[in-house]
Amino acid sequence: MVYNFNLGIGWASSGVEYAQSYRANLLRKANISAKFIFTDMFPKDNIEHMTKNIGFLDEEIIWLYTFFTDVVTSPVVFTKEAFEKTLPDTDYEMTRTDGICRYVFKEKDCFYTAYMADETSDLVHRVEIVSHGCLVRKDFYTYCKTFSEYFAPLDGQAHLYGRTFFNEDGSVAFEEVIDDDQVFYKFKDEVIYSKEALVGLMVRRLELKTEDVVLIDRTTGIGQAILENCGDAKVGIVVHADHFSENGTDENNILWNNYYEYAFSQTEHIDFYITATDAQKNILADQFAKYCNKTPRIVTIPVGSLDTLKYPQEPRKRHAIVTASRLASEKHCDWIVEALALAREEVPDISLDIYGVGPEKNKIQSTIQRLACEDCVRLMGQHNMDQVYVTYEAYVGASQSEGFGLSLMEAIGSGLPIIGFDVRYGNQTFVDQGQNGYKIAITDEMDQKEKVQLLAKSMIQLFTKDDVNAFIEHSYQKAEEYLTEEVVKRWIQLLK
Repeated sequence: MVYNFNLGIGWASSGVEYAQSYRANLLRKANISAKFIFTDMFPKDNIEHMTKNIGFLDEEIIWLYTFFTDVVTSPVVFTKEAFEKTLPDTDYEMTRTDGICRYVFKEKDCFYTAYMADETSDLVHRVEIVSHGCLVRKDFYTYCKTFSEYFAPLDGQAHLYGRTFFNEDGSVAFEEVIDDDQVFYKFKDEVIYSKEALVGLMVRRLELKTEDVVLIDRTTGIGQAILENCGDAKVGIVVHADHFSENGTDENNILWNNYYEYAFSQTEHIDFYITATDAQKNILADQFAKYCNKTPRIVTIPVGSLDTLKYPQEPRKRHAIVTASRLASEKHCDWIVEALALAREEVPDISLDIYGVGPEKNKIQSTIQRLACEDCVRLMGQHNMDQVYVTYEAYVGASQSEGFGLSLMEAIGSGLPIIGFDVRYGNQTFVDQGQNGYKIAITDEMDQKEKVQLLAKSMIQLFTKDDVNAFIEHSYQKAEEYLTEEVVKRWIQLLK
């Protein structure tokens, strides 16, 4: 069994979660059994909805907080009718607005607010209980009540002080006691005094054997607990991002990325490290030798794969650009909008569609409005991109740091030329300069305006001077090494 450890997941998941989703599919094809373990608390969402959303199977998911119960990962199926049977009194008034039902018990100065799985369903995800004007409890459901949260008023606000996690029959599996940043966990026969120790207990109860493999995608807060309790299982660290700071590194010292510093210090306990590109593998190997006098095993396995190359059924939209990412500040999607506004002066019918969700949406929308680009730039939201890339003529990114770049791989798998900055590791992996796109050289001294101008210049070059069809064909050729059958072979070689 391969156990994959991570922290959280969300509706706007990062590349780490999408990388795990790709891996799950690859391991299925390789007939290698795998579990994906998430250790964050999800107080507002059912973890199953988020894991299923990006391609995991329910039976592949282990959540730290239900691991110690007999509740399995499930969609929300607990009905409104079943919930109403649990109410302490039938003397209430119920009103509904979209996906929210309110039950008011006038005689008791109390009301329950039930939140449905969506606006139209009668499936209850969580219920908030307010008594005498104070929030006192929240109950969470999937196919049964999975856990409850308890609150007390403090400084005029509801203060969370504990959780109880239940078995399917409603019995208590364990309790979490919360005192600001301090927590401990009460089981029937023992008390666990930190979340890290709780992770360690879970790892021990997995009873890992020599033939098992532990892959750690994020080590923050859980790495030590895993290594101390995984027994004879093999352990691998997956490197998802640039692993060091160039500005903090000189001939004598290296400044590792904080997310990997602990994992890199534990080489004697790590069986292998996985990087997504050969370029990163070679750099990391050289740095281990130079700064640590160590030669750990490092293997390259692409983060994702392409089941097939995608070809358009209809002509691609002329001069149409696509970008796809989480709408976060480090992706600089607003720069792409600014570059397109400049390029439009030379390529009047140029257009841009931005796919993804995230905290920068409003900023990007404001940039579009400020530049009066509403007619040629669209925010498309979250989409399954399988058949989307092939409708465009180019992909443009503005990130200045990319560990691999799943969207870049998917783009060349649909034949797209790529324009982006010449930074490690994605663009360097997927772009052959002047053959299927442009890697734009930048320096730390350049300001935003200069970088935007360079992006615009490359857009204009591609659409007015280059043979776009030749670029498309070269992208298809580069994509062949990322076909699923090739990447599956690498996982089999490593794990079997």
